[in-house]
Amino acid sequence: MTDALADTRADTLADTATASDLRALTTTGPVSRRTLMAGATGLTAGFALSVQPVGAQTITTPTDGLEAGEVRIPTSSGDVPAYRAMPQGAGPFPLVLVVQEIFGVHEHIKDVCRRFAKLGHMAIATELYYRQGDVSKITDISAISRDVVSKVPDAQVMSDLDATVAYAKGTGKADVSKLAINGFCWGGRIVWLYAAHSPDLKAGVAWYGRIVGDKTAMNPANPIDLAGQLHAPVLGLYGGADTGIPVATLDQMKAACQAAGKTCEFQVYPDTPHAFHADYRPSYREGPAKDGWARATAWLKSHGAA
Repeated sequence: MTDALADTRADTLADTATASDLRALTTTGPVSRRTLMAGATGLTAGFALSVQPVGAQTITTPTDGLEAGEVRIPTSSGDVPAYRAMPQGAGPFPLVLVVQEIFGVHEHIKDVCRRFAKLGHMAIATELYYRQGDVSKITDISAISRDVVSKVPDAQVMSDLDATVAYAKGTGKADVSKLAINGFCWGGRIVWLYAAHSPDLKAGVAWYGRIVGDKTAMNPANPIDLAGQLHAPVLGLYGGADTGIPVATLDQMKAACQAAGKTCEFQVYPDTPHAFHADYRPSYREGPAKDGWARATAWLKSHGAA
């Protein structure tokens, strides 16, 4: 299997639940604080094992002029780890939620937070799989999907993102009136869902997040089902050669948004694969990645989230 094919397979698996997964999901009960705190104690150091070796083109954003590091987000079932980066100083800074790929909050996602911080944001990436398991130590892509990702309820994710906003507001350094969300792959789908969930959101950017797919007990709705409920404009950045996300589904979402009077725009890069922004992986495409980043930051600024 080529590296590029492995990348596509990884992200496709993350968005697919089998019948056995569904049976496991229905037996998942509430998580106690003791159970929560008995799991992983913090964020991944470096890169997840499943994405090794890291590519030579990997971007590293320095922390000079920033306040950056791990924080804990209080939730109703205990604290959840997150990575926060923001400029040094009193603020307040526009808040952007950075949502992980299937590989968790590893070094690439932290670096994206620092990139946003360099532009004047408080950027927070919360470890949204924390209750279900630590994907950073799993090398088998199928196991990540089957044993962890498929057991993460959308409702839990929405609640944790709300808790992250509340945490940021409580620090006194975040301007939550300029709330944005930016997510990749698995996180790209979450951007669409959160835009339909939060009335406080000003703008979202979804990088190659699926629009349609199988529904499960944990994932009861797809973005296409929620087009009419969007509270904020969403920019979708997609690859024309993404074998897991047909361009036709993007057209469906665009039509659904237009019919509902909602704002969503799409930029599709021809001959570009899934995960083209992931500079640490073979799927990285410098041209689309840089253009997408420029479009993303301009989108936030034009919609009052910067």
